[in-house]
Amino acid sequence: MVLAQLGGSITRALQQMTNATVIDEKVFNDCLNEINRALLQSDVQFKLVQDMHTNIKKIVNLQDLAAGHDKRKIIQQAVFNELCKMLDPGKSSFVPKKGKTSVVMFVGLQGSGKTTTCTKYAHYYQKKGWKPALVCADTFRAGAFDQLKQNATKAKIPFYGSNYCIAVPSFLYSYMESDPVKIAVEGVERFKEENRDLIIVDTSGRHKQEAALFEEMRQVSEATKPDLVIFVMDSSIGQAAFDQAQAFKQSVAVGAVIITKMDGHAKGGGSLSAVAATKSPVIFIGTGEHMDEFEVFEVKPFVSRLLGMGDLSGFVDKIHDNVPMDKQLEFLQKLSEGFTLRIMYQQFQNMLSMGPMSQVFSMLPGFSSELMPKGQEKENHAKVKRYMTIMDSMTNEGMRDR
Repeated sequence: MVLAQLGGSITRALQQMTNATVIDEKVFNDCLNEINRALLQSDVQFKLVQDMHTNIKKIVNLQDLAAGHDKRKIIQQAVFNELCKMLDPGKSSFVPKKGKTSVVMFVGLQGSGKTTTCTKYAHYYQKKGWKPALVCADTFRAGAFDQLKQNATKAKIPFYGSNYCIAVPSFLYSYMESDPVKIAVEGVERFKEENRDLIIVDTSGRHKQEAALFEEMRQVSEATKPDLVIFVMDSSIGQAAFDQAQAFKQSVAVGAVIITKMDGHAKGGGSLSAVAATKSPVIFIGTGEHMDEFEVFEVKPFVSRLLGMGDLSGFVDKIHDNVPMDKQLEFLQKLSEGFTLRIMYQQFQNMLSMGPMSQVFSMLPGFSSELMPKGQEKENHAKVKRYMTIMDSMTNEGMRDR
């Protein structure tokens, strides 16, 4: 995954500086140049990289630093802060409230992964106790309804749409309407009557230059009055994300962005930075096809994980979501004691049930994001099992003392 490569490149640049005997201007400039190269290779806009470089040089003036200051730490903190500033639009988005009906409308180009993302978004909130429902108002793309039906059925989320019988326990809807506005309105009203507290409306995706798409979006938005409009963007478009997000934002009140397909495109950094520049906050990123390959995007934890500094608050959330209640306290206590190989072995057993290994390991300080690459979960699981097999061959003393 490109973000793992980007994080690894930046971390290595900082590590080379740390290994230097003396931090002088040459070492400092070499470190910044390596970071600039890594960002540009990830398709981050040149101006953003240039501004970041200039800001760090202003903040860190080696000649003005008094003796005794930890130059390495100051430089690392400056890099961290500037990366956060680059990705932070300075705004927060609407957050659904449990028990109170919220309508969320999804918009985006065809092929961006919008329909799959609708279900991932619903599934994420369903796991946290919401009662979501899906409305398919995409009558343009052949197979859109079939796709939503398949995803929603698998996730056990009720849904509504046209042209098919929809069979979910307690929900049976058959409809032949082709007007997306009418479908959206009736679906929203039906689920409001059933006290669903998160109603997600999937709309048609076409090309950004198609006036009909934007007119249809406006009509659906006016008719359903969503609390939040989410723009779904394919990460492979890179810096073109800025124009795309602006075009959608001029037509409907886009309040948040979800970036998809972050598991393998070299332009991922460009899409992140370009969308941040539109002042629409990124709230989730999709990191694969599976339902759980969907991460909350928070700037500081994201940058922390990118630089190999971990995200312990996110890791604790993972524990609460995936480890049985009676084992959570023991798990956290052992983590706080530091790792012997024996403790690591026990925690590997827990981690195997906590979701994708790439997500879990990126939250632990000191673990490189390249150790467990995203998009290679089968290999990552096999790698953990291999580590455990090696530990099985060790003596008790060896497991305890290391």
